[in-house]
Parts: sequence; C-alpha cells; structure tokens
Amino acid sequence: MKVSIITVCFNSEKTIENSIQSVLNQTYSNIEYIIIDGGSTDHTIDIIHKYTSHISKFISEPDKGIYDAMNKGLKLATGDIVAILNSDDFYIDISIIDSVVSYFKSNSTDSVYGDIIYVNKENVKKTVRYWKSKKFKLGSFQFGWHPPHPTFFVKNEVYKKYGYFNLEFQLAADFELMLRFIEKYKIATAYIPKAFVKMRTGGASNKSLKNIFNQNVECYRAFKINELKVSILYPIFRLAPKLLQFFK
Repeated sequence: MKVSIITVCFNSEKTIENSIQSVLNQTYSNIEYIIIDGGSTDHTIDIIHKYTSHISKFISEPDKGIYDAMNKGLKLATGDIVAILNSDDFYIDISIIDSVVSYFKSNSTDSVYGDIIYVNKENVKKTVRYWKSKKFKLGSFQFGWHPPHPTFFVKNEVYKKYGYFNLEFQLAADFELMLRFIEKYKIATAYIPKAFVKMRTGGASNKSLKNIFNQNVECYRAFKINELKVSILYPIFRLAPKLLQFFK
C-alpha cells in the first residue's frame, strides 16, 4: 500500500526540517511525500530543496490559507492511504507508518487514528499535554470527542467520494471534515492506542481566546451544515476533555 503524507507550510524555517526528517526516516518505504508551500519568504524553501530527491511533489505558490493548501495536496495524492503532517509537527518514532499500514492490511477499516502529545514550542522534550483518544462510538462528536487530526490516516477513496476541506471554515475545517466522514457518512474508523505525533503548542486555533471562541462557533456550525444533532452545551462538552489532557 502506498501512503501519501502531505505537509503544508508557510515561513516554517524553524520547524520544517524536523517534520521532513520524521517522514523520510520512517521504516516504511512506500511513501509519497508531498509538500505544499504558501510562497514562503524566509529560508523554508531552501531547507525543502535539501531534500528534493526524497520529496515526490513540491509546490510553492500563494494560497487561500492552510486548508486550501491541504486540498491542493490531497488532489495530488496518489496513495492508497493519506495523512497530513503539519510543518510544526513530527512523527514520534520511525515505525508509525509501518504500524498504521499493518493495521489497515489486517483490519477492515477506512481510517485509523491515535494519540497526540503537545510539546513546548522551544523544547520538544517537554510535554505540555497528552491527548489520549478512545474508540469511536456513534454520536461521540456531539459530546466533545473527535480524533486528533494530525493522527488521522484515511483511505484516498474516502476523500474522492465525500470531498475535501470546506474552505468556509477558517479554523475548524479539519473538525468539519472528520465529522462529515465519521458521523455523517459513517466510514469505518479504528483507534490505535499509541501516540503518533508530537505537536508544538501555539497553533492558530488556540493562540487566542478569540480564536478558541471562533473555533467553537465553527464546530457548532459544522453539525448544522451536516444536519447532525448537537446540544447547545456543545462548547462545554468540547472544553472539558481538553482540560483533562493537561493532567495525563
């Protein structure tokens, strides 16, 4: 099985090399690595060019935001399985892709996901919080649950059938896509109870109270546009699990 990994970036000179190396060092060999750059003006492109011979597809051009860049990558992907690794994230060890592919081969599923570890932006050895997921049950999304998106591996055919990121969502298009795939269209999904990715803190959706509020508004709207049930207490349901992650 071919696995397409997509990394999108913009002025990511401080972290992009770490992300690239975590993909290229994987023990699984059949990887199509796609990098979509938004027209960086720092040394990001110079760093990417160091690894040109190991990168399957590379585009650098202006885009309409992170989800537009992700859609560009998804439309170029030819792998059987697709995942997105952000430019400030990295796989926790060299066997992650091997583990994921083995699971797909031995189980009937359309997608898999795992756990994620948030780390200090400057010191990636320092854990800030641990997002431990769990097995999906129908209706879980409305009670604040969803898979950690950077750990979400999906069959390419699912994207082709049910669509890509909805660009009407600026902060929660990843949530809307997983909600649409898993709750609305009921694709088969499975949980592998191990950490896949380390993520540096400071992402756009959580960098201010305003963004946190707006993200919750978008998540609530995602239920509405997909005609799925949701409680008016959803923001509270969503916040509670995140607070618990700091104690795990």
